[in-house]
Amino acid sequence: MDSRTRYVELQSQTPRSPAPKSADYFLDEEGLVGSKRLNVYVDGNGNGKDDLFDDVDFDVDSHPLITGEARGGSHISGAVFNLTTSIIGAGIMALPATMKVLGVVLGCVMIVLIGILSEFSVELLVRFLVISKSSSYGEVVQCAFGKSMRVLTEICIIVNNAGVLVVYLIIMGDVMSGSVHHIGVFDQWLGHGFWDHRKLLILAVLVVFLAPLCALNKIDSLSLTSAASVALAVVFVIVACAIASIKLVEGLIEPPRMSPDFGSKQAILDLLVVVPIMTNAYVCHFNVPPIYNELEARSPQKMNAVGRITTVICIVVYALTAISGYLLFGRDTEPDVLTNFDRDLGIRFSSALNYIVRIGYILHLVLVFPVIHFSLRQTVDTLIFEGSAPLPESRKRSLALTVVLLALIYIGSTMIPNIWTAFKFTGATTAVSLGFIFPSIVALKLSKQSGQGSLNATERILSWLMLGLAVIVGVVGLIGNIYSLRNQS
Repeated sequence: MDSRTRYVELQSQTPRSPAPKSADYFLDEEGLVGSKRLNVYVDGNGNGKDDLFDDVDFDVDSHPLITGEARGGSHISGAVFNLTTSIIGAGIMALPATMKVLGVVLGCVMIVLIGILSEFSVELLVRFLVISKSSSYGEVVQCAFGKSMRVLTEICIIVNNAGVLVVYLIIMGDVMSGSVHHIGVFDQWLGHGFWDHRKLLILAVLVVFLAPLCALNKIDSLSLTSAASVALAVVFVIVACAIASIKLVEGLIEPPRMSPDFGSKQAILDLLVVVPIMTNAYVCHFNVPPIYNELEARSPQKMNAVGRITTVICIVVYALTAISGYLLFGRDTEPDVLTNFDRDLGIRFSSALNYIVRIGYILHLVLVFPVIHFSLRQTVDTLIFEGSAPLPESRKRSLALTVVLLALIYIGSTMIPNIWTAFKFTGATTAVSLGFIFPSIVALKLSKQSGQGSLNATERILSWLMLGLAVIVGVVGLIGNIYSLRNQS
């Protein structure tokens, strides 16, 4: 008996409450661990109703599960590695360039501030996932604003994650094959030839390394690779900081700018687009529900601990990377700082250190790629195959989606010129929406609607502040991006 037949039989044997008259009700489409009917419908008069919160009489801080039976899952360490991996990816490579624009003081302040706001928004998301008995980001948004907003949220996740994965492939191509102004690792090792052709190298990495990892069905299966990716990111930070410290002691580093430059129109335009790029570096919210669902003896308190540990790790790694990268290359810092590591660093063992940094971070991105792909595939499946059997029960559909998505991401990587272009637009639109706008409006709406998990005065103020800042950053960043493109054209 195949999985679809089994799924249909189970559905037919499950007792169902009578459907409301003239109602359009829906079942959960995600099929994640602990999913449940949401019982949201529209009555004959077109009024939205729900009985979602009727049976909610628990303390959200001690509720162990979203729904479903307790089962083995990942430990806190595995959840921290997966969430950290969701955050520390290609965005870290653009941070030294943002430090060049903002200056050291404002750059560090922004890294800390955006990190704290991101962690607060993750805690809000987890709280209302539990209260609404939702098992995905889209479901909790639907509970607050209906199905059209859920579709918009899922489109944002797809655009954001696909954009991030395209950026990963661009960075791999830049490092292995080189770019217009920088030489690649293969060109340095073997000289110029067919073996350092950019598209061929990216395709080889995609097929040999990325496809097998992306074919896995559970995000917990990626815990070990996530741990390895975090270790490689730490190695990159340690090496970069060591090089910067040595050059600083030897007096080989020019004094960095401490504040933003307002001296030209281009500098002001750069300021408008740089903050969305920094917000992009903290977006992990699309992976919060699956990580929470697979957490052993899960509870909001335990997931909040995961979020706080992850935030501290990311703030430290981001600040050290941004400062050391900017100190090393100053005004010559590229949007993808990895491409700067093709030159003589002015210290002993410069060539070996360059290879360690570049190759190590390529391996890091290879291990991060499947974690981001997981939520992309899950969201695409929910959007296209609504009402079908859960994706883990349909191996053929899972593999087909994986192949199609990887092919589209590869094509995208051959068409977008550099990571700065991609980050400017995703940062001002999908990243700021997923990371800050949606969590704040969901919290404000559901806390008022349910009466459970109500926001206290401080949380309400922070939610409104986060929403206002996110809207301003998104609008100003988008205007700056459009104006920059017009100037370039």
